[in-house]
Amino acid sequence: MPAPKKTARRALTVTSAALTALAALAPGATAAPSPSASPSAAPPASMSTVGGARLGKPGTQVSLAGGAPVLPKDLTARSWIVADAESGDVLAAHNAHWRLAPASTLKMLFADTLLPKWPKTTKHKVVPSDLADVGAGSSMVGIKEEETYTVHDLWLGVFLRSGNDAVHVLSAMNGGVERTVAEMNDHAEELQALDTNVVSPDGYDAPEQVSSAYDLTLFARSGLQKKDFREYASTVSAKFPGETKKDKKGKTSRKPFEIQNTNRLLSGDSDMDVYPGIAGVKNGNTTNAGSTFTGVAEQGGKVLLVTVMNPAKDEHNEVYKETARLFDWGFKAAGKVEPVGELVPPRSAAQASPEPGDGAAGEAGGTGKGAAGTKPVAGAPAADGSGGVGIAAGIAGGLLVLLAGGVFLINRKWPLPDLVRRRTRP
Repeated sequence: MPAPKKTARRALTVTSAALTALAALAPGATAAPSPSASPSAAPPASMSTVGGARLGKPGTQVSLAGGAPVLPKDLTARSWIVADAESGDVLAAHNAHWRLAPASTLKMLFADTLLPKWPKTTKHKVVPSDLADVGAGSSMVGIKEEETYTVHDLWLGVFLRSGNDAVHVLSAMNGGVERTVAEMNDHAEELQALDTNVVSPDGYDAPEQVSSAYDLTLFARSGLQKKDFREYASTVSAKFPGETKKDKKGKTSRKPFEIQNTNRLLSGDSDMDVYPGIAGVKNGNTTNAGSTFTGVAEQGGKVLLVTVMNPAKDEHNEVYKETARLFDWGFKAAGKVEPVGELVPPRSAAQASPEPGDGAAGEAGGTGKGAAGTKPVAGAPAADGSGGVGIAAGIAGGLLVLLAGGVFLINRKWPLPDLVRRRTRP
């Protein structure tokens, strides 16, 4: 790339990030209110204005231009957002900054915070204290004490089965739950996700644990900069290590069992097909949060992020059905609506030097292998027994902006797993 273009691009990127950060700190940009253990039935009259003043207003925010389709009529979620994953434009939103219980969608922040810490091949033998604080009734992948797992195994458990047991083992490897929660809160602040207050790293219901549709979308967008995050989030099924058993002759064996992704837009279900172009990201459900979901999908070269929190309609898979309707609307409305806000970049983007680096793929463990444009064979199974991934550069890789401590993409494309040509049901 010629030097003048690089300099101009750096100036535009830094200026944009700086203006966004200043706007967030301006007198009119209100900070999020204190977290509440029991959010009211109605959104606050005034919410955070990070990303734009309209995003701080209660109710639906959309600016339809000529030829733009109207929003779906049958949306019952307390909060939702539709955003362009690459430009950051928010196409429409409903109570985007309402601080609500996030459930397991908070695991996106957990993964974005901890994924770079260990290579996939790192092994860990589980001890009883690793699982001591897992909440009653938690979703589990089936981790057993005294068994050894790779970090790759544990992340499959987090993304596919939303395993709180896997989250707690990884937290133990990271120095404990308290340290992990502190790092997650710090990372949320760096991402300007100021509606979020982490109490439990797995998203399990806890007093004052809240996030918002806006913040969850920021977590997904940041996580998707990482190659491993993209691959785990798009994996439909995988083999997970079972329990070591001894037969009558004293011979030991450890047979794996299959786990499937509980994201129904990715894996399908009896009452719904796989959504065309879906490539992740994370679902959740708890008593306090209801159903929550953040998804990313690509159609026609456009990549959208949709987050839906707590639909009031009590139907099977309702959170996925409302997400699918918002995706449908977003792909039809792209280019025909005026943005009502933006997904802000991390705080450090304003001070960063946007030079591409060897670690552009964002691979966990700091391996730095593989560039953003790497093109494995489409339809090929992922390594280590995971299936249904099929990584291909359906979206052209672009220049990644290197930040202090990581990689963030601003107004650039990244290669999503190519699920557009997947069969309707896995």
